[in-house]
Amino acid sequence: MVSYGRGAYPELYRDPGIRNGDTTRGTTVIVGSVATQFEAVFGTNPVVHGLVGGLFIATLNLIGASLVLVWRDPSERTLDGALGFAAGVMMAAAFTSLIVPGIELTPDAVGWADGPFQPVPVLFGILLGTVVLDRGDAVVPHAHYLLTGRKRRDAADPDESIPSVDDPRVASVVLFILAITLHNIPEGLAVGVGFGSGNVRDALPLMVAIGIQNVPEGLAVSIAAINAGLDRRAYAVFAGVRAGVVEIPVAVAGAAAVVVFEPLLPYAMGFAAGAMLFVISDEIVPETHTRGHERVATLGLMVGVVLMLYLDVALG
Repeated sequence: MVSYGRGAYPELYRDPGIRNGDTTRGTTVIVGSVATQFEAVFGTNPVVHGLVGGLFIATLNLIGASLVLVWRDPSERTLDGALGFAAGVMMAAAFTSLIVPGIELTPDAVGWADGPFQPVPVLFGILLGTVVLDRGDAVVPHAHYLLTGRKRRDAADPDESIPSVDDPRVASVVLFILAITLHNIPEGLAVGVGFGSGNVRDALPLMVAIGIQNVPEGLAVSIAAINAGLDRRAYAVFAGVRAGVVEIPVAVAGAAAVVVFEPLLPYAMGFAAGAMLFVISDEIVPETHTRGHERVATLGLMVGVVLMLYLDVALG
């Protein structure tokens, strides 16, 4: 079996004392760990963990959307930096909390995937997530506008394919829900699948990372809605509702699905990672480089990556 890190022998990493021949010190470390405290409060049921994770990221999304109530006119430079930061957090989280752990647990979940075939289920999931998001983006092209508040430069006829900010069609409730659901499903799914794996140590940094990136993302989407003519206060309330409707049940469903169908876990983790990477590459990064703020966006991305790597160690 190919070993990719701590997931191959998880018991050695849950108890550092065992790894170093000092069981007493190891017990002290594990009792004080964040993961152990989390389980002490919420129990050990992965589905319950998925619910907690969904509530956490939905709450931070609401906080981000509500910032528009007090921060009325953030500059384009600030938004590009914030979105770059969100992209960096998501990018690092996709690798540290989904792809690598997914590959590590594959031999136990999928009997045939061992040796050189160990990464195959996760890689297949990444490709599948990319295809699904690509097709979904084609069906709901306005997702890009609602996320960034800007028109796509690659649209065949931008003036017709994307309504102007003065066009009330942009605020269509049905279109809004479809577009935001498309973007938020990967985030809720990633948290649910992470907890469904039973590895709280990897799931916690992922939950915190997605929650953090939900703050600038929620702010950016709320600004797009305001530009479309939607009332600030009304949107803040609606944003909280759609965050709860989308991210919470998806997180719970993701956790439940991989608990019931364990062989699907590596595929699901790859799918969630692929979908997140698609959103970063197709939606967020290109738009942060279209207004002359490339350096700020890039620095924001790097800060996001560094923060996520720190969280992966501190909370893991």
